Amino acid sequence: MSDFPYRTALIVGAGSGISASLARRLAALHVKVGLAARDIGKLAALSAETGAATFATDASDPGAVAALFDEVDRQLGEPDIVVYNASARAHGPIAEIEPAAVAKAIAITALGGFLVSQQAARRMSPRGHGAILLTGATASVKGFPLSSAFAMGKFALRGLAQSAARELGPKGIHVAHFVIDGAVRSARRPDPADKPDSTLDPDAIAQTYVDVLRQPRSAWSFEVEVRPWMERF
Repeated sequence: MSDFPYRTALIVGAGSGISASLARRLAALHVKVGLAARDIGKLAALSAETGAATFATDASDPGAVAALFDEVDRQLGEPDIVVYNASARAHGPIAEIEPAAVAKAIAITALGGFLVSQQAARRMSPRGHGAILLTGATASVKGFPLSSAFAMGKFALRGLAQSAARELGPKGIHVAHFVIDGAVRSARRPDPADKPDSTLDPDAIAQTYVDVLRQPRSAWSFEVEVRPWMERF
């Protein structure tokens, strides 16, 4: 019998990196996992591997997010872990970038985080139990050139996490924000041969999420930064 304090998880913005590693970690702990993305075709192999259910959604649309949670409730039961991993970029100079592209990027990166957190809070608050995890980036604390839209979205998501943690923590809901400060390793972006462990291993990031989920409420972390040991501050 697992001593893990949660039973059902929904990961929104699921893909092949951090969220896939987290789905595997949670499934190994006997957690029922739901994976949500715009394109669920890309999740077929991960779903088969982990037994996770898949759900198509647009995280920036209030109606779509509400329908997503209703369907998750029906298929899996109300989730007591909700992870927001979706984001979007609109790269370009401030003087030239299309406002519509910026609005879309912020809607996915930040508004989507609010919509998902809102639906999660509505379910978790009556029970006084649950966890909402929000995936940030270096851009959550430091804006870079030609990346204003991404910085605005990630700064907003961090602000949401801080506000939600203060509001929902006293209700028994653990809200945590993760600053992923570095490049995440993948098949397309492996470590250079001369710099082992110079990128973030997604399995190691997922283990950090699980470690935070195991924390006793007398010592909850509300923000965690992870970076490769070689990363410069």
